[in-house]
Amino acid sequence: MRQFWKVLKRYVRPYRGYLAGSVALNMFSAIFNVFSFSLVIPMLQILFKINEAVYTFIPWGAEGYSFKEKVLNNAYYEVTKLIDSVGASNTLLILCGFLGITTLLKTSCYFGSSAVMVPISKGILRDMRMQLYRKILSLPLGFFSQERRGDIIARMTGDVSEVENSIMSSLDMLIKNPILIVFYFATLLFISWQLTLFTIVVVPVLAWVMGVIGKQLKRKSLQAQEMWSDTMSQVEETLGGLRVIKAFIAEDSMTDRFSRTTDSLRIKTARVSTRQALAHPMSEFLGTVLIAIVLWFGGSLILGDKAPIDASTFIFYMVILYSILNPLKDFSKATYAIPKGMASMERIDKILNAPNPIRDPEKPEKVSFQKDLTFEHVDFLYDEDGKQILKDINFTVEKGKTFAIVGESGAGKSTLVDLIPRFYDVSAGSIKLDGTDIRNLRMHDLRGIIGYVNQEPILFNDTIFNNIAFGVDNVTEEQVIEAAKIANAHDFIMEKEEGYQTNIGDRGMKLSGGQRQRISIARAVLKNPPILILDEATASLDTESERLVQEALDRLMSSRTTIAIAHRLSTIKNSDEILVMKEGEIVERGRHDELIAKGGYYEKLNDMQSL
Repeated sequence: MRQFWKVLKRYVRPYRGYLAGSVALNMFSAIFNVFSFSLVIPMLQILFKINEAVYTFIPWGAEGYSFKEKVLNNAYYEVTKLIDSVGASNTLLILCGFLGITTLLKTSCYFGSSAVMVPISKGILRDMRMQLYRKILSLPLGFFSQERRGDIIARMTGDVSEVENSIMSSLDMLIKNPILIVFYFATLLFISWQLTLFTIVVVPVLAWVMGVIGKQLKRKSLQAQEMWSDTMSQVEETLGGLRVIKAFIAEDSMTDRFSRTTDSLRIKTARVSTRQALAHPMSEFLGTVLIAIVLWFGGSLILGDKAPIDASTFIFYMVILYSILNPLKDFSKATYAIPKGMASMERIDKILNAPNPIRDPEKPEKVSFQKDLTFEHVDFLYDEDGKQILKDINFTVEKGKTFAIVGESGAGKSTLVDLIPRFYDVSAGSIKLDGTDIRNLRMHDLRGIIGYVNQEPILFNDTIFNNIAFGVDNVTEEQVIEAAKIANAHDFIMEKEEGYQTNIGDRGMKLSGGQRQRISIARAVLKNPPILILDEATASLDTESERLVQEALDRLMSSRTTIAIAHRLSTIKNSDEILVMKEGEIVERGRHDELIAKGGYYEKLNDMQSL
């Protein structure tokens, strides 16, 4: 429970007003409830003529009487006075009317307390999702290379939903029930401290049993949520690899694999649900045992010569005792549900508490790119125990120049350019803009001067207009059209029925590869960055699409500093300088003709492509 209160403390602060309202309404509900039940005593006395005593009013300031004696005596006095004036039958009618009014007030406060909790629980869940989403956006790419996307999606969906179902649904009970228990318990003490003292000896046994089962439930729930993540991961992998699955006729093997995972999930969740279903019958049984024991003990007191309470008061006592069992049962349900939700909260916290080594400096310097971008003795590895990806990289890109990087797959080309916008930070050495280490710049400012065109265009399930205008504020239609024209995209866009307002589907799947790439280029054109990074932007295109995309790239590169990773050497022949990489090191550098003349590694790459 300590972890649960820590979670609430993190999220409930903005909703303290609602929380105070819920507490106040629950207190009024408990007061009206006790008062309505107290009317049972005079009703029973009137119906069964149990009490023939004659009462006189005791002044509230009189000495020699306890507060309890004054309250009970004066209450009986008012009832007998009413009977004398209007008769027993009319008095009973008046008491029934009071019972109806107090019950209406009680239920109104009960409803109000529950209604006030809705903005709290829904608001906390909204805040949790937003915090989780912001954290995912802020984490470096290295975090996601170690985590499965399906697992992250499962935490965003299944785990947050489990927190809603288990923790937030219990929040109302955890506020309401302690208040009811306190008021009912105080009433029990007021009626008979002897009976109440006997009762509280039995109650801890119920709490202990629920606590033991609750701990086991949390462990089983954590295992079930991990299997849910496996299921989501397989679904995500299947959707992303449908072409390969169908091409290799692997539907049956994938189905068997998914069946094994879902069967394991079914077994675990069935065990969790079975344990959770045990909450109500267990609490019902223990509550009945408690009532039976108290009924025996209280009956023995009443049947004795010196009974501390009369029969009608004992019935009122039993009504209150039975009433206290309902909040105790709800409390036990919460002790079952909360561990299940806390297991999900642990998985959510794994993302929320993930360290982010890439941070803005406390006193960032102003971004300036007037001269050059420099790599000085840069080394990089993904983790301390991993293989070194880049080794002693040194080069300078002057402003306005086109710089190309070539090499075999795995040579470290993409990793090298990923260091420039600080998707990762260097392990050693430094990268400088006009002599300023980029780690001393605000990431927002640094990335604001960099444009990216990837080999696989990254588009969103939105309109063409919004994909081109992505990340740029206050964009006009004329600006978007101009960017599309520069990117050779305007003509095919206008052929669409809805033009720029055409939805392109998930990842732009309604467009061809060349069309998607030209939309991606138009997005970079609109951003108009001083530095442009091209990561094999034409590698996956057919000849005609490559020609159109290359024309668009030539226009885009003409007025800015460009760093291009090239798969086809024909596309970078006119670069101002070419870096040739092998196994994380720069093995050759120079212009195309110079590298061919050397007869080294670059010439071998060129000859292989020519063949």
